[in-house]
Amino acid sequence: MSSAAVLQIVSVVGNPRAESRTHGLARALAAALVDVADADGGRSATTAEVDLAGLGPKILDWADADAEAATDRVLGADLLIVASPTYKATYSGLLKAFLDRIGGGALGGTPAIGVLLGGAADHRLAVDVHLTPLLLELGAAIPVRGLFVLEADAEAFPTTAGAWAAAHGPALLGR
Repeated sequence: MSSAAVLQIVSVVGNPRAESRTHGLARALAAALVDVADADGGRSATTAEVDLAGLGPKILDWADADAEAATDRVLGADLLIVASPTYKATYSGLLKAFLDRIGGGALGGTPAIGVLLGGAADHRLAVDVHLTPLLLELGAAIPVRGLFVLEADAEAFPTTAGAWAAAHGPALLGR
């Protein structure tokens, strides 16, 4: 976790397609959380992104400098947003392969929020049943339930992200 005065919010996007709707969700949520951090006179916040689509097979090369830099960015975060499309009722294999680069407990209590984008409400629990336990294994703190967004609601999410962040941001930001 960063010790700087500025809160570093890092989004990890596990969609194999660059600039996906999943990426848009993560970006909107990060921006909304920055607004919450700034609104109450707390620490200012900045965002960074790890778009796994750009890394592709590099993730599997433990010596790859780009994949190592992405891992270091995640390990240096003050708050993590971990976003994926829902595949087969869980997160993407690309996201799992990347998170396998992080040792058990290595996140050291970094607050995290799992975000899944899915086509059917049947998969709503996947974020808490599958993604949250993985984040806990890596040492993340999970102060609020994961966020599941239906594909039908993805276009409106930038508008609703603000309300979600206002309600849950203080817990994620440690306030």
